Amino acid sequence: MTDLSQIVKAYDVRGVVPDQWDETLAELFGAAFVQVTGAEAIVTGHDMRPSSPGLARAFARGAAARGADVTEIGLCSTDQLYYASGALNLPGAMFTASHNPARYNGIKMCRAGAAPVGQDTGLAEIRRLVEEWRDHGAPEPVAATGAVTQRDVLADYADHLRGLVDLTGIRRLKVVVDAGNGMGGHTVPTVFEGLPLQLDALYFELDGSFPNHEANPLDPKNIVDLQARVRETGADLGLAFDGDADRCFVVDENGDPVSPSAITALVAARELAKHPGGTIIHNCITSWSVPEVVKEKGGEPVRTRVGHSFIKEEMAKSGAIFGGEHSAHYYFRDFWNADTGMLAALHVLAALGAQPGPLSRLVDRYDRYAASGEINSTVDDQTARLAAIKAAYQGREGITLDELDGLTVTAADWWFNVRPSNTEPLLRLNAEARDTATVERVRDEALGIIRG
Repeated sequence: MTDLSQIVKAYDVRGVVPDQWDETLAELFGAAFVQVTGAEAIVTGHDMRPSSPGLARAFARGAAARGADVTEIGLCSTDQLYYASGALNLPGAMFTASHNPARYNGIKMCRAGAAPVGQDTGLAEIRRLVEEWRDHGAPEPVAATGAVTQRDVLADYADHLRGLVDLTGIRRLKVVVDAGNGMGGHTVPTVFEGLPLQLDALYFELDGSFPNHEANPLDPKNIVDLQARVRETGADLGLAFDGDADRCFVVDENGDPVSPSAITALVAARELAKHPGGTIIHNCITSWSVPEVVKEKGGEPVRTRVGHSFIKEEMAKSGAIFGGEHSAHYYFRDFWNADTGMLAALHVLAALGAQPGPLSRLVDRYDRYAASGEINSTVDDQTARLAAIKAAYQGREGITLDELDGLTVTAADWWFNVRPSNTEPLLRLNAEARDTATVERVRDEALGIIRG
């Protein structure tokens, strides 16, 4: 019998199908979701993985059995599901394992208006009910089961996004998009339709076995084909989406990756032009460039922990207009505080097309520091290693420490953060400095302590 603690994570459900979970459990999750949210109606969607339609339909059966009407939007990206949750004002469930290998699947759940469901906002209670019903039998049936209907919202989703970014009058751009056989292949053609773009499509065929490469652009080996195509064709830029197309990665006209921090700063500047004085959220491992640009543009930067539930909570609390993370998640007040890589991509296209220069020159102003990228180290004792780092730097002149998320060590011309993984025996290091030599020195010193 599956230990649900292995598949119910901090923000979602995720595990191997059918080894760790299956349609029987999905049906219980649907019933528990309705019970915990008190929803009279919900919306569901799913990605292109072979197991996704069956899991989504089982979830719908469980929800309907508890009296909730279910609107199925079928194949969709995660941000398309968030659109439906926001536009229809319904709790939602998206069946996807994002960038994980093909044998995985999962559920991302939200309340009405795309408000996140995490461990502290309903997920722990959902898990408790599923365990109870699995072990002791399903709950008593309700008087009237809900109806299950289908609805296509793709065109409405595309119209909503295009209404948030003005692309009129931009110069024609040649853009290569690598969908990684994921849901970007479903959404990009509709969103980009009618825009002044020459689209070069890579791996748009929906295939949950990911025959060309994993749909995880954060790993450099998965954007090699995109980089090569951009260089071969002389494209203006390249875009890569992950499996459920809620994250977007950008490469410039030379095929060089553009850091998500630079994209965060670029979009923040554009949003502040529309909403002067607004608040911008950034997590504690985005570049120093982000708060610098926000302040230069008259905005108020707010630093948070890593993770979408923390970002969305802070956006709702502060009324922030935009938020960005180093992992290429981008959050918009105009999109129910939810993350949408597609909307960030439209901002990049609009910014590039509104001026004559190449993308590399455009992002130079937002990419001001040298960075290590995220470096993972397997450790026996996360707590002990973090304590060792703290002891090594505490009390040094000119150095400050904070523990907002893991441990951040900051000096005048560099900083680094070390965070423990929630799911693996790893420590994650990110370092930044004013020049490459300094960031390499800081990185190596920190890794020496982390790895003993």
